[in-house]
Parts: sequence; C-alpha cells; structure tokens
Amino acid sequence: MRTKILSKVLLSLGLMLMLGSAITQVHSEEDKVPIIKIHSTEEAVVRGKTGSFVLSMNPILFGERYVNFSVKGTAIPGVDYVPLVSPAHIGKSGYGVILVQTLPDPRGPASRDSYSVVVTLEPGPGYAVGEPRSAQIMIKPLR
Repeated sequence: MRTKILSKVLLSLGLMLMLGSAITQVHSEEDKVPIIKIHSTEEAVVRGKTGSFVLSMNPILFGERYVNFSVKGTAIPGVDYVPLVSPAHIGKSGYGVILVQTLPDPRGPASRDSYSVVVTLEPGPGYAVGEPRSAQIMIKPLR
C-alpha cells in the first residue's frame, strides 16, 4: 500500500517537473530579445522649447541597442521641428531619448494652430517592439 502511494506521488512529481520545464522553455524563448517601449515626457511643448520621447528596454541585461523608428503627424520636419533621424540609441541603463527641438513658426504670430509629432517604433534586429509602440507630442504656438 505504501509503495503504491509513494509511486503515485513520485509519478505526479515527475509529471509536474516535465510540465514546468516545458513552460519554462517557452518563456525563456520569448525573453531572449529585449522589449522596447516608448512614451512622451509631456503632452505638449511650446515653440522654441524641446520636447522628448523616452525609450525603455526590458530587460536591460542585453546592453546597448539601436532602435528604428518612423515619424508622422501634422507637424512638418524642418518647418515645425528639427527633423528626427532614425535609429535612436538606448544605452546600458536601458533608456534612450529622442529630442524634438521645435522651431519658430514660419506662418507668423497670427497662427494659433497646434501640430503633432508622432514617433512609432519599428521592428529591427535584436529587439522586439512592445506596447506602447508609439507616442505623440503636440507643438503649441507661443501665446
């Protein structure tokens, strides 16, 4: 009787170990590349000021990375802000920054419109894109 119970316990433990190993292997495959995310540090920036997007990499054990991104929005590069150049660098700290240097409004002081800059992370070698994958900053007129 004791032998049967001991055999069942050992069999159950063996099955749990096999199942646990299979689950661990699946997760470790996903964790082999760092996950990159983006957010803006402010919703809006006044013309003449600098806004920023912060990139974060998790886990940070992987060292430095260069991350591809695209830029869209209603703001015009070279007119409303200094054009952004991809890729962005993430340092050993696990963080990187994309600076948005706004320019004086060539439309004149009568312009009261705000314009958007949207940065979207793009897939690349050695990393995966997480959520959020894009962020926005509004360029506001001087008041």
